[in-house]
Amino acid sequence: MNKNNQAWLSIVGIGEDGLEGVPAAGRTLIDKAEVVIGGLRHLEMLPADHRGEKLTWRSPLKDTIADIRALEGRPVCVLATGDPMSYGIGVTLGREFGHDALTVLPAVGAFSLAAARLGWPLYAPNVDCLTLHGRPLETINLHLRDGARLLILSEDGQTPKQLADHLTALGYGDSELIVLEHMDGPKEKHLRGLAKDWSHPAGADLNSIAATLVAGPDAQVYSRLAGLPDDAFRHDGKMTKREVRAATLASLAPQPGELLWDVGGGSGSIAIEWMRAGGEAIAIEKNAERCAAIAHNAALLGTPRLRIVEGELPDALNGLAQPKAIFIGGGLSVDGLLERCWDALPAAGRLAANAVTAEGETELFQAYQKWGGELSRIAVSRLTAVGPHHGWKPFMPVTHFCARKG
Repeated sequence: MNKNNQAWLSIVGIGEDGLEGVPAAGRTLIDKAEVVIGGLRHLEMLPADHRGEKLTWRSPLKDTIADIRALEGRPVCVLATGDPMSYGIGVTLGREFGHDALTVLPAVGAFSLAAARLGWPLYAPNVDCLTLHGRPLETINLHLRDGARLLILSEDGQTPKQLADHLTALGYGDSELIVLEHMDGPKEKHLRGLAKDWSHPAGADLNSIAATLVAGPDAQVYSRLAGLPDDAFRHDGKMTKREVRAATLASLAPQPGELLWDVGGGSGSIAIEWMRAGGEAIAIEKNAERCAAIAHNAALLGTPRLRIVEGELPDALNGLAQPKAIFIGGGLSVDGLLERCWDALPAAGRLAANAVTAEGETELFQAYQKWGGELSRIAVSRLTAVGPHHGWKPFMPVTHFCARKG
């Protein structure tokens, strides 16, 4: 956080028209900066007589963050593409230095430009804006549904072809892709085609993609509401079944941006569905094969950011960021685990746990006596074939505990 509560770090957005399109206030910030930071493309736009020191981005990004921290208090200007607060460097720098240290002057962002070219509304239920820049391609899987319109920031010129192949493999080959390169500049160019027929060569690295999704007969479409089918997950039987999972997530009450610990992750189903609702999650699992299954499931279901911690409880919890909610699906027999998890929660944090054994149920009853909350039993039966007829096949009853920390 800036000690003097004064803005010293400016972030100026630049469009395809270069410095000519930067308003006077932005030009003043650039001209008066003692240090200017940006990519080579941006730094080459500076006038030859600019006397400030010029720094390019280093990899990893944290190295440049350290460079900027060493300059704190001096007039520093960061040059960014478009809107720095739309999946941009402005978000990162605000988190690192506090918004009071920043002066942000955005240019028109890629999403706004693309929407203007296409006539798409930016804020409509069927329009999602996302980025694949610095993120796995599987990020797109969260947004797959028939009729969706996606505006996507590309990683580079290879992204459109990679996306086309990915959509085709998942049954969305009839989706229309429009690649918009160098928007709002003299080199602006649009490429169109169906995902299954995409044959355009790799183009400019600076591009955005508009995708209108068409789900084919083999496409899998999943709701973002809790209770995905069990066969949506790779598992070895160690998983929270669909009906119980839906009830458990209802108790956990996911909120966007909140962190969940999924303790005894199994297949990762609780953590993944929590993230599909907009949260962040850490899955803790001691079995290496299950950790691999969790990673597979997370990618397939559009949550590749899920952090997986392999280790024995309770030591695997050491050093983890404080969660807003915790689910315990395995490990209730570990001495002191429930207390350790309860202590890790902040005020108003939520804890949910499931048990199928008498010993686990005893642990949950004791927790209910200490902390209050609710204790319930969930019994599920599914219709199955019995010879030429049908009958109900019961699963083991699940004792479910949930409580909110006062």
